[in-house]
Amino acid sequence: MIDFARTVTPDRGPVTPELPDFYAVRGKCAQKRLVIVVRADPVICGHSGEARHLAETAIRSGFSEVKILTWPIETLQKAGLPLKPLDTIAPYSDGITVERPPAVGDYKVPDGRLTLALKGRLVELFTDGVPTVCLSLYLVPHTQIVTEAVAAARSTGLPVDVTTIAEAVGSDITNVVRSCVEEGRMGPAMYLFSTYLASDRCVAVSAYTRDLIVQAAQEVDAACGTAFAVQCRERVTISYPAMDAQALGGVLPPAADAAIERRGLTRGGYALFLSRVTPAKGVDDLIRAYQASEAKGSVRLVIAGTGPALPEYRALAAGDPDILFFDDVDDEEKPLLMHGAAAYVLPSKPRPEFVETFGIALAEKMLVGGEGPVITTATGGIPEAVGDTHLPIEAGNIPSITAALDHAVLGMTREEKQKNVDAARAFAMQFDRTNVFANLLGEFVAVGKAV
Repeated sequence: MIDFARTVTPDRGPVTPELPDFYAVRGKCAQKRLVIVVRADPVICGHSGEARHLAETAIRSGFSEVKILTWPIETLQKAGLPLKPLDTIAPYSDGITVERPPAVGDYKVPDGRLTLALKGRLVELFTDGVPTVCLSLYLVPHTQIVTEAVAAARSTGLPVDVTTIAEAVGSDITNVVRSCVEEGRMGPAMYLFSTYLASDRCVAVSAYTRDLIVQAAQEVDAACGTAFAVQCRERVTISYPAMDAQALGGVLPPAADAAIERRGLTRGGYALFLSRVTPAKGVDDLIRAYQASEAKGSVRLVIAGTGPALPEYRALAAGDPDILFFDDVDDEEKPLLMHGAAAYVLPSKPRPEFVETFGIALAEKMLVGGEGPVITTATGGIPEAVGDTHLPIEAGNIPSITAALDHAVLGMTREEKQKNVDAARAFAMQFDRTNVFANLLGEFVAVGKAV
C-alpha cells in the first residue's frame, strides 16, 4: 500500500531562477487570458492564496486579463469549509475578475448543477477567440471540470486556443486516491488519472506529492493493467505554492507590536501555532508539550485558526490561562502575529485522512521573519518547505516538542535566533510568487509570444 507517512528528502536547495523582466513586457504581448479554477476566497486554504498570488503576478506580467472561477459563497458556507469573514477579503487588482457561476437547472439535478455551471462558463471562455491558459488547482473536482470543458469546447467546431495546466495538491492523493486504492474502487482512480493526464501540463506541489502520485499510479496499474505510472513519472513536474515574499517580508515592527498588544500579548512573549486545527496538525501534542515545558513560565501558547478539532482542543486546554485560542485571525493579522512569536510551531504528523505534502504556513512564516525560529517535523513534504533552517522535532513525540520549545525560548541567544531567521527567509525566497510564476507560466509572457 501507499506509504503516506514517508518522507522525501528534496534533491535541490533554494534556487532562484534567472527571471525575464515580466513587469517590463506588460502591454507588449498579444491578447491572452489566464483562467484559474480553484476554491478561492473566502476559503481559508493555502491554495486559495496561491491562486491570488499567481493572478496578481499574471496581470502585471503580460496577461491581458485573469479570471478566477470558483464556487458561490452560499455553497462554500454550506460545505462547512473554514471561511474568512467576507468583509476581510482584500480586493483584487484591475484586470482580475472572480466569477461564481450560479447553479444551472433545478432541484432534480442535485449534484451536477454547479459543476455544469462551471463547465458551461469555461466553454464560453474557451470559444470566444481569446487565447487562454487554464490552471486548475485540485484534481477533484476542478481538473475534471476543465478536462470535460475543453472536450466540449473542441466538439463545437469553433476555434479553441487553450493550454491546460493541472496542479495536484496533497489531498488529491492522500485523500481521494488513497480512498480509492484502499477500498478497491479503481474506476474513480482511473478516471482521476485520465483527466489529470489529459492536461497539457501536469504539476505537483512538491516532490513528495509527485512521488505519491507515481506510487498510487503503480498500484492502479497493477490492479487494472493500465499504464498511468510511466506517464506520471515522465510528465509530472514540481511547482511549489506561490507566496508574496514582498508583502510577507514587509512587516514593520510597530505594526506587529500594535497587533500583538491588541491581543493582550507582547513581542517574543508567546509561541504560535497558526494553521487549520485538525488532528493531523498535532495541536494536542503541542498543548501537552507546552504544559510540560520550562518555557511555559516565560511565554504563552497561542493556537490560531479554525477547524473541526477546535472544540476538542479547547477542552484539552481548559483551565490553563497561558493557552489562548484565536479563531478570527485574518490575512492582514496573520503575518503580524507570526512576526512577534518567540517560535512558530507546526507539529504535523501523518494521519490516514491527511499528510502534510508541503507546508505553506511554514514557508510564509519563514518569509515573514521576526523574533524566533520555526519548529516542525519531517512529515511528508515539510522538508521541502523548510530545508535545514528549522528546529526539528519528531512527529507525535511530546518530549521532543517540549525540548525544542525550551531551546527556542530559553536556550538560543539573540544572535542565534537572528541567524536562523535570516537563513530561513533566504531559503523560502524560492517560493516567492515571481519565481513560481516564472517556472509555471513564464513561457506565456515572453515578448511577442502568443499563448
